[in-house]
Amino acid sequence: MTFMKLSPSSVDAPHSRAHASVERAIADFRAGRPVWLVDGDQAALVIGVEAIDTRMASWLNGLTESCRLVLSAPRLRHAGLARTAPGTIPLPIVEPKRVEQLSVSSDVRIDVPVGCASLFDQVAIELARLALVLPAVIVAPGAADATSLDHLLRVNAADVRDYRQSRTRSLRIVGRAPVPLEKAGQCEFVVFRGGEGMRDQVAVIVGTPDKNKPVSIRLHSACLTGDLFGSLKCDCGDQLRHTVEWMASHGGGVLLYLDQEGRGNGISNKIRAYELQSQGFDTYDADEILGFELDQRHFDFAAEMLRQIGVTRVRILTNNPQKIEAMKRAGLDIADEQRVIGRSTAENKRYLASKRDRAGHFIDLAAPVARDQD
Repeated sequence: MTFMKLSPSSVDAPHSRAHASVERAIADFRAGRPVWLVDGDQAALVIGVEAIDTRMASWLNGLTESCRLVLSAPRLRHAGLARTAPGTIPLPIVEPKRVEQLSVSSDVRIDVPVGCASLFDQVAIELARLALVLPAVIVAPGAADATSLDHLLRVNAADVRDYRQSRTRSLRIVGRAPVPLEKAGQCEFVVFRGGEGMRDQVAVIVGTPDKNKPVSIRLHSACLTGDLFGSLKCDCGDQLRHTVEWMASHGGGVLLYLDQEGRGNGISNKIRAYELQSQGFDTYDADEILGFELDQRHFDFAAEMLRQIGVTRVRILTNNPQKIEAMKRAGLDIADEQRVIGRSTAENKRYLASKRDRAGHFIDLAAPVARDQD
């Protein structure tokens, strides 16, 4: 096994330091630790609302009297405000119950004026999204006695803002091996590291596709509940297994298994959304309550994965028009499109209908199950 040899100059490269600081900030944010967000001479402590308990609120109240809560546009729309950008709510006193009611409760009522979020506030929301926590953040600008808080991580706002795009360019293969699969025969798993949050992404090369012809591909976002446990709330597991079987019997192909649980919101927020769905909300209304847009996923790094394994002309197997347009924007030649149909169950009919009606997915609920088709 050969490992990359790093020279001092490569370790100290400016872009490497920027990436490292953002990745550490993502880890601290997920762990519930405040992070210094810095933009020129402007600096503030930012912390996700999930970390706000009595102890953290007391600590913040002792630091400053000028905290503000930054909420995403979908969350504000759920509260009845016509917003297309994040907004801010002043918090003279940080109270955990009020923060929870404003940022998570399904029956939210905002009784104070909502300000316009600055670019600084929007970067704070982006950090929360990268960390896969709720997109609601408390910002404490000009916190008192900053010298006593030097132990907290500092991250440049511009580095956070540019992180997604820069990480796409740094995607690399870190391992590959043959893995025979049931009903598909010989396959190869190729593991990439990079993309968002430095999470590992997998390309499953089914059979030996002819790269001189359009290669069948599918972009499949990980679904723990459906792929592994056979959840009846979605059709993800059916789509995953059927696609691999179909590719095996139709000249091979490439399935990209992407770490984008819950339409890019993360497993914890997906389960929160499931709880809201159990109360009667549909999948997109549930995500809006939590502060998410219809779909948080990005697919530019998926196109880079395909290019690195030599695939540029494709037949895309998907029902999602967003994936098709993303691959076109990324420069792939889409020669053909094909639908992937899973089971319609009593438990997932509303979910499938919502994807069709609200996100424009190409879904025919009357169509026969995909595995029964050629």
